Amino acid sequence: MRPSTSDPFIHPTAVIDPDCTIGGGTHIWHFSHIMGGATVGEGCNIGQNVVISPGVTIGRGVKIQNNVSVYTGVTICDDAFLGPSCVFTNVINPRSFISRKDEFRPTRVGRGASIGANATIVCGNDIGDYSMIGAGAVVTHDVPSYSLWVGNPARQVGWVSRAGHRLDFVDGRAVCPETGEAYRLVDGRVEAVE
Repeated sequence: MRPSTSDPFIHPTAVIDPDCTIGGGTHIWHFSHIMGGATVGEGCNIGQNVVISPGVTIGRGVKIQNNVSVYTGVTICDDAFLGPSCVFTNVINPRSFISRKDEFRPTRVGRGASIGANATIVCGNDIGDYSMIGAGAVVTHDVPSYSLWVGNPARQVGWVSRAGHRLDFVDGRAVCPETGEAYRLVDGRVEAVE
């Protein structure tokens, strides 16, 4: 699906600070807050009660479900999905009485990645393209592209296709049951066969 280039829709209860950028065709729903310096791409859907902090970049076609806070230091790439109430952090050892804004650790959510409801992404980790994080998982390490992670702490339990289906590799090759796309497993990494 290609994002629309029409004007964004902003619910009357949403707060949109000056100096942020919102792409055409994006929908921002009830009680959400887009802070100054944030960038939201075209064709996104920002659910109810979402906060996007200064300096955050949200790509095109991203879906952010209700009750998600995307803090400074987080980058969300095109076509990613953030499930309801998933959590990001940006400081590894926060204290209310010590300012650590100069210690933010960057987090990247790759293209087409999905993060399940109530999952927690500890700062400083890369969530690979088209990977999938299960509901309630607590991610404390980098996540390779196309990998499937569950649990607390999260651990890898398999591989998924771009369409989100589990891949069963035989002799290093697998096919998505929905799309027929082929994949190969080489040196512990999955790549699509073009």
